[in-house]
Amino acid sequence: MKIIINDYTKYIKKRTILKDISLELESGKIYGFRGQNGCGKTMLMRAIAGLIYPDKGYVEIDGKKLGKDISLPPSIGILIENPSFLNEYTGYSNLKMLSDISCHLSKKELYHVLELVGLSPKDKRLFREYSLGMRQKLGIAAAIMGEPDIIILDEPINAIDEDGIKKIRQILYDLRNKGKLIIIACHDKEELDYLSDEIYVIDNGRIIDRLDA
Repeated sequence: MKIIINDYTKYIKKRTILKDISLELESGKIYGFRGQNGCGKTMLMRAIAGLIYPDKGYVEIDGKKLGKDISLPPSIGILIENPSFLNEYTGYSNLKMLSDISCHLSKKELYHVLELVGLSPKDKRLFREYSLGMRQKLGIAAAIMGEPDIIILDEPINAIDEDGIKKIRQILYDLRNKGKLIIIACHDKEELDYLSDEIYVIDNGRIIDRLDA
């Protein structure tokens, strides 16, 4: 799996959101995006996921251009901003509905992914009763279920306790070692350094530096 971003530029209401972004990302690595709020990290993630299209340049997934050859990456899991689920359903029921649309996991597989992130699949609480940390864990479970080729996580450790963070780290390492291409953004500089193989520093919609973590 290879993602090529070439000269990607995006304007919204005449404001430059992303400017001349060029990157090459490959399977088996964790890439970190670092920058202040509003710098363009989340918009770049949206661009890679095919949720926005450029005014100039392109994103190419294994030789196929988003918005031209394909509308979305063929195998992707996403957690961008706050996870959204149906309030009147349990975590398991929410995950099952998503699975029925996308990757068609068995009950055993759904139980496994919930336990992996530290949630009980038999918890009868509804999503509206979940704490912020539990909501975040369910969002991560939704992004990684079925082990997609590309995994994009925006602030994955937000509101998660230290034990939960250790679980998430191990999940990401294991997925990377299985050859997944993982992109994360995180305000915690130390955690981003810890997790990432490469870090791209973004400022005002531009990549201003590349760091080997």
